[in-house]
Amino acid sequence: MDTLQLSAIDKTRPVHFIGIGGVSMSALALVMVHHGYTVTGSDFKDGRHLDRLKSAGIPVAIGHSAANIGDAALVVYTAAIGEDNPELMRARSLGLPVVERPVLLGAMMERFQYPVAVSGTHGKTTTTSMLAHILMRGGFDPTVMVGGNLPAIGGNLREGRKEYMVTEACEYHGSFLHFRPKLAIILNVEEDHLDYFQNLDDIVDCFAKFAQVVPKEGCIVVNADNANAMRAVRDAKCAVITYGIETQDAEYTARNISFNTNGQGRFDLYHNGKYAEHIALSVTGIHNVSNAVAAIAASAMLGVAPDAMREGLLDFTGTDRRFQLKGEVDGVRVIDDYAHHPTEIAATLEAAKKMNSGRIWCVFQPHTYTRAYMLKDAFAKCFGGCERVIVTDIYAAREKDTGLIHASELADAINAQSGNAVYIKGFPQAAAYLKEHMQPGDLVLTLGAGDVYRVGDLLLA
Repeated sequence: MDTLQLSAIDKTRPVHFIGIGGVSMSALALVMVHHGYTVTGSDFKDGRHLDRLKSAGIPVAIGHSAANIGDAALVVYTAAIGEDNPELMRARSLGLPVVERPVLLGAMMERFQYPVAVSGTHGKTTTTSMLAHILMRGGFDPTVMVGGNLPAIGGNLREGRKEYMVTEACEYHGSFLHFRPKLAIILNVEEDHLDYFQNLDDIVDCFAKFAQVVPKEGCIVVNADNANAMRAVRDAKCAVITYGIETQDAEYTARNISFNTNGQGRFDLYHNGKYAEHIALSVTGIHNVSNAVAAIAASAMLGVAPDAMREGLLDFTGTDRRFQLKGEVDGVRVIDDYAHHPTEIAATLEAAKKMNSGRIWCVFQPHTYTRAYMLKDAFAKCFGGCERVIVTDIYAAREKDTGLIHASELADAINAQSGNAVYIKGFPQAAAYLKEHMQPGDLVLTLGAGDVYRVGDLLLA
């Protein structure tokens, strides 16, 4: 079932979520409750999002069983749920409407007057969070769904009024093609998720289809610095607003960019070639200057006052696992970042160099075998300038180890380029290696979308 009309769903019967404990599923379940639906759910194990669900009165079963379906009117599942899941099989045998999460989210977006979808290979969580800060500062009371913990909203969800909704839009499996935004942001388009996409052209084509989803009365904000993003909006039927930090003829640009001693960006905002505002950020890196200009362009289209843009961005200090300072031990700062793609890693390292004059130690946990294999050459080139890169075992996520690649091969590839990598299997051993070699003034970066942050926790403990 690829389309869904929420008006056809019986509100007296529950909407059942299979895999309700995920960051996106848990947020969507709470939005459904906020809109008057009864929700039930299940997950294979307890998790950090379940407490909030239970406190909202949502019954959550631990473990998957056909009996969990109960009297559901609609069943929602994620791509991580296999076709042999007993709840999925039971729902289909009963002839119930069954949809993947993005289909339900797309239907929910139609309930809002101004749904906003933030897409791109990198930067979605940060830009969504920046835009949320701006809208809240401007008094817009948005509903926000973000793929991380945003301190300003106390988690991954903010439930606001029904005019404005801001959410991330992921391209994997074409998920965002089910969305119904009136305003879309395309931050960048690069090679990723090559277990699903054939090649870069296939990815650009998917983003082009996403651009077509935006109605003609809507708007797309696109990064003029990214050629593939510009290709994707070539045939858009709506207005297209450009931004950039390199392309100075874009409609919104950052000029006179500088960084303070903490690596936090400062720039002059120009609109259509005219000076508009001076912007100071509380987050680091040139990539976040670009993200900030995207958020400004989008918020301007929504009618946010310039003061709210400036103050909202200054308020934003980051989300968990996005260049997050975890603490300091023996004069060494420990920073954790979600970066798991070569471009993201390069940007994170550049930000680290701007805020630290000492040596930089990286602990990199590759995320999925397919990404490690397909992007091995790019990974090999993105760790220049590190004192040492510790490569740990690959985080499988949704995949199984078929012998496609081993983490030690990735370490060898990095060594061939910069001679600074070592493969260390376990987190305790990685932490012990760092303790033996690091010195006051150094900085440790833990990088990856899995559980590599635990290395930092071990160091700080």
